Amino acid sequence: MTGTISLIPDPKRLEESCALAEEWDAGFEYNDFYEPALLDDPVRLRERIARYRALGRSGRGDTLHGAFFDVTVHSRDGQIRALSEHRVRQSMDAAQSLGVRAVVFHTGLIPNYYDKLYSGPWLEDNFRFWTKLCAEYPGIEVWMENMFDREPERLAELAGAMRDVPQFGVCLDYAHASVFGEEPGAWIRTLAPYIRHLHLNDNDGRADRHDAVGDGVTNWADFDREIRAAGLRCSALIETRSLEKQRRSLQFMRERRIYPF
Repeated sequence: MTGTISLIPDPKRLEESCALAEEWDAGFEYNDFYEPALLDDPVRLRERIARYRALGRSGRGDTLHGAFFDVTVHSRDGQIRALSEHRVRQSMDAAQSLGVRAVVFHTGLIPNYYDKLYSGPWLEDNFRFWTKLCAEYPGIEVWMENMFDREPERLAELAGAMRDVPQFGVCLDYAHASVFGEEPGAWIRTLAPYIRHLHLNDNDGRADRHDAVGDGVTNWADFDREIRAAGLRCSALIETRSLEKQRRSLQFMRERRIYPF
C-alpha cells in the first residue's frame, strides 16, 4: 500500500479488531474519546485508556478522534469557548496517554454563513487557539476535518495560515465533502498541500451513513484518480464501526486498487 490504512477498534470486540488490524497491517483510530459521558467519568476514562494500553501497541501509527459535539473554540460566548477548549484538551490528554500520532478535530463552521463578523473571527480565533495547543502538546499532530462545510476554501485558508506549525494538517472526510459539499474532487485539489489523513466510507448521496466502501453511490474511481493526480501519500481511515463493514471495505478497495492500495 502507498499509505497507511486505519480501522476503528470495537471495545466490545477488541480481540477481533486486533486480529483484523494485524491481518491487514492496519493502525487504529480510537473513536471513544469524543463522548462527553466518557470524558466526564474519570474512572471509566482511565479504565478505557488502560485497556487500550494493555494491547501493547506502540501507538505511533495510531490516531484518535477528538471531541466535536458542540465544540466551538471560536465562540463569542466566553463560557462556551472555555468548555470547548476543555473538551479539546481532554482528548489531547487521552492521546498523550495512548502515545498516538495525531488527533482529529472538526472545523465547527456554520455552513452557508458568510458574514465577515463570523468568518473573520473564526479564522483568527482558530489560528490563535490551535497554534497555542500545538505548542502545549509538541509530540502530537492536530488534523482539522471538514464536517458540514460547503466548500474547502475556508479550511484551506486556516491550514495555509498554520503552515509554519508543522504539527497541523488537514483530515479530508470524503463522505462529508460529497454529501455536504459540492464537487468532492475540488476538495482534494484545493486541500492537497495540507492533507495528511483521509476518512473514507460510503453513503446514499443524501446522508452521512458510514456505509462500507462500495456499498453506496460514491464514485471511487474518481476519488482514486484525484488522489493520485494530487500525488498524496497520506494515511486513510475506513470510517465505519462494524468489523464486517471494515472487512468488506478493505476487500473492495484492494480488488479495485483504490487508494491507498
